[in-house]
Order: sequence, then structure tokens, then C-alpha cells
Amino acid sequence: MRSQALRADLLMLLTAMIWGSAFVAQRLGMDAIGPFLYTGLRFTLATLALLPLVLWLGKREGEHKPEPVNRGLLLGGLAMGLALSLGINLQQVGLLFTSVTNSGFITGLYVIVVPLLGLLIGQRTGMGTWLGAGLAVVGMFLLSVGEGFQVASGDWLQLAGAFVWGIHVLLVSFFASRHDPLRLALLQFAVCAVLSLVLAVLFEEIRLEAILAAGPAILYGGLLGVAVGFTLQVVAQKHAIASHAAIILSLEAVFAAIAGALLLGEALALKGYFGCALMFAGMLLAQLWPKRA
Repeated sequence: MRSQALRADLLMLLTAMIWGSAFVAQRLGMDAIGPFLYTGLRFTLATLALLPLVLWLGKREGEHKPEPVNRGLLLGGLAMGLALSLGINLQQVGLLFTSVTNSGFITGLYVIVVPLLGLLIGQRTGMGTWLGAGLAVVGMFLLSVGEGFQVASGDWLQLAGAFVWGIHVLLVSFFASRHDPLRLALLQFAVCAVLSLVLAVLFEEIRLEAILAAGPAILYGGLLGVAVGFTLQVVAQKHAIASHAAIILSLEAVFAAIAGALLLGEALALKGYFGCALMFAGMLLAQLWPKRA
């Protein structure tokens, strides 16, 4: 059991690194195409990349053969896919109006959202969570509020997305412990791809030359950010506690800030860096504060 937990932690750390760097691809992809089209194409690519593996595993014989498609599996894939679609598109549209660094750290607030949402299902929340939430709110204020006490519209979208990501982490923990994680990942990718492409057809202009121009960002975001990153998340959370997973996955905020600085030349004012430090401290405090038995 201890080796399984360590393996899950390492996989989630790798996932956080992939997600953090993928913020750059998400931002660059929208230099040529709209946010819904970018999301739809990269999740379509991820679905096509994962499908052969799922089909091959489904044909294997023996005791480890995956479960057949059933109602619970389909329900899990649909629920995870709906949450994923809403969260990723809020994040993607928000990136049009804020920086990669801001997006990464505000998205990371789902580490506090997860235990707070537990209140709705009767789970008690300790003092550490409330203290962590307070630090995170102050940190977000320092990071996001500019002159005249105005918050960028993109930051509000990222904050809304953080609540959706909290729901998604809980859904993944619930369904991945009951059903085949690879099939769940495939189903949620397909749901997100279809919904995002429908939104793109309704609200965005679609041109082949623009898609080709965004090709490198689509390939990176689809194959690494989604096919590898989100699949690792589902596989790892099969053997992880939701709140434990949330704190490790929230490290994507740090990797997003590093990637934004190295690849996009992003920089923050001193109060912005202090805000990031407070948000990260709040995330850690919410998870590591001693809990009563």
C-alpha cells in the first residue's frame, strides 16, 4: 500500500509539471485560433491518441482484463467530462485576459475548494482549511488586483474555474476507485472534445490555415497536456485521497509561473510575487494542518 501511495504521488507530481508547462501552449495556441476550437482540437487529439491503447487492453485475455462498458462507467465518464469541459474552457477563455502566472496560481485554489466542497456532503472542515483559505484570498488580492482596485476579467474566470476543478478532483477520486481509469479518461476526453467543438462552431471562425498555424501548440497541449497529463491524474488518483491529490496537483501553479517566466518573459511586481507566496502557503496550510482523529 505504501509503494502504491508513493507511486501515485510521483505520478501526480509529474502531472503537475506537465499541466504547468501546458499553460504556455494554451496561451500560444490562441494567437491563431479561438479558445473553444483550441480546446476541442486538443481533446480530440488526446481521444484519438488514447483510443488504440484502450482498445488493445480491452482485447487482452486474463485476470487483468478491463471491465466491460456499463452504466456506472458511462455515468462517471459523462460527469467527469462535463466538469472537465466547463473547467478547461473557463481556464482557456480566461487566458485571453490574464497572464499564465496568474492563471496557474488562481486555478490552484481548487486545493482549498476540495475540502470546502466537502462541507456540502457533511464532511467537517478544520481550522487549517479556514486559515489556508484566508491566506489564499489575501494572496489572490495581491496577485490580481491592479490600480484602482480592479481585477482582470480573466482572473474572475480562473477563480470560477477553480471551483469547477475542485468538483472535478472529487469526481475523479470517486469514479477512478470504482471503474477502469483509462476508460474513464477516454470518455471524459471525448465528452470535452465534442462539447468544445460545438461551442467553436457556434461562436468562432474556423479556418484551416489558422489551425495549421496553431499546430505545435495543439500537438503539445493535446498529446502531453491532455493525453498524458489527465490520464496520469486519473490513474494516480485510483490510489490517492482526494485532498492529498489536490495539494500535489496544485504545484502546477509553481510550474506555470516558471514556464511563463522562461518561455513568455512574464514578470510580476513585488506584491504579485508576495501574493503567489501567500496563496501557495495557504494551499499547504489547508492540507498539512494537523487534523483531529
